[in-house]
Amino acid sequence: MELAPIALFVYNRLKHLQLTLESLQKNNLVKDSELFIFSDGPKDLSMKNDVEKVRAYLGSIKGFKKVHITERPINLGLSQSVISGVTGIVNEYGKIIVLEDDLVVSPYFLKFMNDGLSLYEDKEKIISICGYMYPIKIKNNGVIFFRIPDCWGWATWKRGWDFFEPDGNKLLKELKEKNLFRQFNLNNALNFAAMLKRQAEGKIDSWVIRWYASSFLNHKLSVYPSKSLVDNTGLDFSGSNCGFMGGYMTEISQEPVSISEKPIEEDQAVLKAIEVFFRLHNLDILRRIVNKAMSFFKKGA
Repeated sequence: MELAPIALFVYNRLKHLQLTLESLQKNNLVKDSELFIFSDGPKDLSMKNDVEKVRAYLGSIKGFKKVHITERPINLGLSQSVISGVTGIVNEYGKIIVLEDDLVVSPYFLKFMNDGLSLYEDKEKIISICGYMYPIKIKNNGVIFFRIPDCWGWATWKRGWDFFEPDGNKLLKELKEKNLFRQFNLNNALNFAAMLKRQAEGKIDSWVIRWYASSFLNHKLSVYPSKSLVDNTGLDFSGSNCGFMGGYMTEISQEPVSISEKPIEEDQAVLKAIEVFFRLHNLDILRRIVNKAMSFFKKGA
């Protein structure tokens, strides 16, 4: 089996990046894998020093078959950096494993990704392989099929990424015309449509909401492990849009998750469990916002 190239997108968080690479290097397949690092340029002078520290560290990375480093001369932003980097690699290699600089992975992450890419390569219904699993209870061991392609450690093929539609307005219009907002929002458990609208209006810069909408409108599913092989260390307010996502933290499996062929259909029990998780998480966010507001007014009283 030819191993997929690994794309790692980095910016200005050296300590997070070191944790990511330390965990990745514990995977047996690292020595036979090529690593492509995309280092985004600083947004302004205040970020320049941290970006330079990261870039100085990149030259010391060992253990991979080969390391390729692309240093962006300007700041593209995460969205454009990911879209550009993923497109370039899948066009050349046909497949890709994608990580960002705040993800810690299981020693079995690369095996799961490469096995998944191999097994589902010709399964048109599958658009991606995901390494993260929400902190919910799952009875069966193995793989889960779910409609949302996750962004915390994932993989795809050129045939999958070709479905990516960068125009948020076009995606939003199609969802509206087909009356799919409720289904897209997982029975309104989480307002993904509002996120897509904000992206289309230029209020947020999210590639992943467009990736989900592209997958959803083409009736695709993604493969998930029953036990999470990824956790996000960036939920410490060091990254963008992470302040209220602590509830997504999960325990990383230290055992392999087996991949075997099974009927490709969305797991309804898992779907319901994730819906409940989203609803409870929304309530938790609302509760914390109210508590902060009450605390503010009490101080001002």
